[in-house]
Amino acid sequence: MINRLLVANRGEIARRIFATCRRLGITTIAVHSDADADAPFVAEADLAVRLPGNTPAETYLRIDLILDAARRAGADAVHPGYGFLAENAEFATAVTDAGLTWVGPPAKAIAAMGDKMAAKALLAEAGVPMLPTWTDADQVTGFPVLVKASAGGGGRGMRVVRDAGGLAEAVAGARREAASAFGDGTVFIERYVERGRHVEVQIFGDTHGTMVALGVRECSIQRRHQKIVEEAPGVLPDEVRQRLHEAAVAAGRTVDYVGAGTVEFLLAPDGDIHFLEMNTRLQVEHPVTELTTGLDLVRLQLLVAEGEPLPVAATPPAVGHAIEVRLCAEDPAQGYRPATGSLHRFALPGVAVEFGPLAGPGLRLDSGVADGSVVGVHYDSMLAKVIAWAPTRAEAARALAGALARAELHGVATNRDLLVRVLRSPEFAAVDIDTGFLDRHPEVFAPLLPADQVPVAALAAALAGAAERRAAAPVLAGLPSGWRNVPAFPQVVRYALADHEVEVRYRFDRGGALTEWSVAVADGTAAGGRGDGADRPAVTLVEATTERVVLDVAGVGRAYRVHRVGSAVFVDGPDGAASLTELPRFPVPTAELAAGSLLAPLPGTVTRVHVEVGRRVAAGDLLLTLEAMKLEHPVLAPTDGVVADLPVPAGGQVDTGAVLAVVDPDLEAPR
Repeated sequence: MINRLLVANRGEIARRIFATCRRLGITTIAVHSDADADAPFVAEADLAVRLPGNTPAETYLRIDLILDAARRAGADAVHPGYGFLAENAEFATAVTDAGLTWVGPPAKAIAAMGDKMAAKALLAEAGVPMLPTWTDADQVTGFPVLVKASAGGGGRGMRVVRDAGGLAEAVAGARREAASAFGDGTVFIERYVERGRHVEVQIFGDTHGTMVALGVRECSIQRRHQKIVEEAPGVLPDEVRQRLHEAAVAAGRTVDYVGAGTVEFLLAPDGDIHFLEMNTRLQVEHPVTELTTGLDLVRLQLLVAEGEPLPVAATPPAVGHAIEVRLCAEDPAQGYRPATGSLHRFALPGVAVEFGPLAGPGLRLDSGVADGSVVGVHYDSMLAKVIAWAPTRAEAARALAGALARAELHGVATNRDLLVRVLRSPEFAAVDIDTGFLDRHPEVFAPLLPADQVPVAALAAALAGAAERRAAAPVLAGLPSGWRNVPAFPQVVRYALADHEVEVRYRFDRGGALTEWSVAVADGTAAGGRGDGADRPAVTLVEATTERVVLDVAGVGRAYRVHRVGSAVFVDGPDGAASLTELPRFPVPTAELAAGSLLAPLPGTVTRVHVEVGRRVAAGDLLLTLEAMKLEHPVLAPTDGVVADLPVPAGGQVDTGAVLAVVDPDLEAPR
């Protein structure tokens, strides 16, 4: 029986496993890097062991350090979570050789499914349907194709190629990214199915011969080949669902699978199913299966590891519908690149439970962060999973979208607005979805806050700032905010909003009423009026405190929540959120950047430099590649010109805002 469990992972999956362990009375052990020393999962563990270093290679990927931590903390079992070492057969063998219980599938099954090409060959013999696949670019017949990493998942290393001209570079880029993420640069190529749906079957096996499918999950909404919305049960014809269950169970039986696993398929528009891969671990999206089956999958993992039979021998009927979104630290203004920074506030309304079952319709939160968490560059960008369960799919989508829209997510840019727009889109409601959904629907990338509401949100920020200054006034605190002996000139506050500047002007009368206001946004948006309604839109100040501003806008009351951290001001209103930075009244002069400077959008490492100083380039040419948060980010020439400077060599590390290259459109190339 397991009494003391070490979780060889971090973040929300460690917290998720700890939650089940607490219910079962099992002592929990965390391992953590220096970067994670103050993370919530470390604080929640009964015991914690430091792994000196920051990067995965220095810490969470060190089998010797993990086993030493297990020995020092007195663990009798190890759970790998997902990612890092979860699908590493060498790690599974090392754990069992050390006399510890391995909470996962046998090392033989992990090895069989870890090499995706070998897995395809093995399962094809068992009758599992496959896509045409090649190991060499010269073998490819017909396009489009998908280049994939053989040793990993999570979308890393994937490239869609639509013609022969782009295949060589796609293969080279996929190899680099795969080698960085998984330590193995092997890739393969398979046919890409247009309008295909990504569906998967949760399977579970025990040591007594039971192998059961626990339902189908829909995972088609993806960006950069990474899932961002998942749901269960998948909306499918019963006949297709049955074929998926049978194929998944056949895959599990072929490798004598034990424990939790996921068999992933591509569902073609004609109803054909094609095996993609088998993940020999618990999946990120497992909560939707838990909420629709009533099963605790971590508990089942522990029971199976202890040698107990599964308490379920057949596919349970799905009850209601569950939808999960992956809330990630990503900056929409930077093309959804991973974002870093301090999470000043992380609050989602209406959460009924964390990491556990729901008693009825409601929200579950599986989070790796809390107020004050620091999002760094060493790990992936996922902050939390937010899951809604309801009797119907439409109810679950509406509840989840509403909670996300009202969430307060301050300090780090996120993909929240994108998730809300997807959940509220008519195509999602009609299950008109596939892996190309986001490519076909660029409208879902628009921010929730409409452009015409930005001025009112900025006004709310300015009025909350005035209230804060008045509350902190050491003298004459009884005077109304903004009171002047000579009231001819308004108050002026300037903010930065994304790549725009916003100027707010407002004036109070001597009784504290808002008499005039105007807001000018550098993108051309402007608004203003008088409090007496002489101009439109008429705005009346109803209430203003340091954290709450209520405005009557053309007869409609609008409440804004305002949170200030230093010069950063976060405004959450009925139409969306705005993140503003108050600009100094008297800015300090700074050094001017050279024209054509390309700046690092986030901290990272320059992995390759593709050009040299003096080369003439065209707009869109690849200059260098920056790796950060497990992803490669191409840095492209913004215009035609000559490369004037490349200050960072390959292998160099940079911070946000560092100059990566300078492209001068006026410089002549050397002859």
